[in-house]
Amino acid sequence: MAGFVEMFRLGKTYDTPNGPAVIVEEFNLNLAKGEYVCLLGHSGCGKSTVLTMTAGLNPITHGGIVIDGHEIEGPGPDRGVVFQSPCLMPWMTAMENVLLGVNQVYPHGTKAQRHDIAAYYLTLVGLGNSLHTRASALSQGMQQRVGIARAFALKPKMLLLDEPFGMLDSLTRMELQEILLEILIRDKVTTMMITHDVDEALFMSDKVVMMTNGPRARVGKVFEMPFDRPRVRAEVLDHPDYYDLRGDMIQFLEDQDHKKLKADAEALEAKKQAEQEPQPAGA
Repeated sequence: MAGFVEMFRLGKTYDTPNGPAVIVEEFNLNLAKGEYVCLLGHSGCGKSTVLTMTAGLNPITHGGIVIDGHEIEGPGPDRGVVFQSPCLMPWMTAMENVLLGVNQVYPHGTKAQRHDIAAYYLTLVGLGNSLHTRASALSQGMQQRVGIARAFALKPKMLLLDEPFGMLDSLTRMELQEILLEILIRDKVTTMMITHDVDEALFMSDKVVMMTNGPRARVGKVFEMPFDRPRVRAEVLDHPDYYDLRGDMIQFLEDQDHKKLKADAEALEAKKQAEQEPQPAGA
């Protein structure tokens, strides 16, 4: 079944001195318009590779990605990206950082119109009183708010989030999770987020996509979230399915750990046996 976003047989291979390294293979995933999907898996499983290919920042080796009927061929304003570090220009104000993108996407708007767009999204993320504060003077949490405002101000068809709350303290993290969800509901932006946090995935997403270990990572299992929107954290935690889903997701990750340990042990044993084999005369 086709989706608003379609990833079909997506793959990424890097050339190395030891031959091709297949990082992601046969990755298939559809997202409905306005759907919030989390990619969850162990470090190094290829989550960021999938996200950067979707952003157009990393060339696709195999397969393709279609967004709203158009196959992507590189980066574009139809996709907004928020990384773990907000990547702001430290000498610019919050307003100026957001306007960097707004000026590119709305070149025919008046200066006042572009200013209003930037100010609107900065206010939504709680920075209405810090529009003209330099990024270098903002806290880490406030800088990430600027990054979120900048992404939304572009009016993207798809939002890509690479562990956007990973460097924040727990209180700031929870506050920004709820702010982000409020804006997403308002703007109905299709979203894909990378996280290592099972509870964050449960609270934020409509669907959690578990990735297998790399190399050759792919979709391992998909969990549908039964929680209503708008989300209320206490209600999500009290939902009768919450802890069953949480346990199943953790079990999947533990199973991946066991598979990796087994594969590593087999590879080590094969190496030992190869080293013990007698070498041909004159070798």
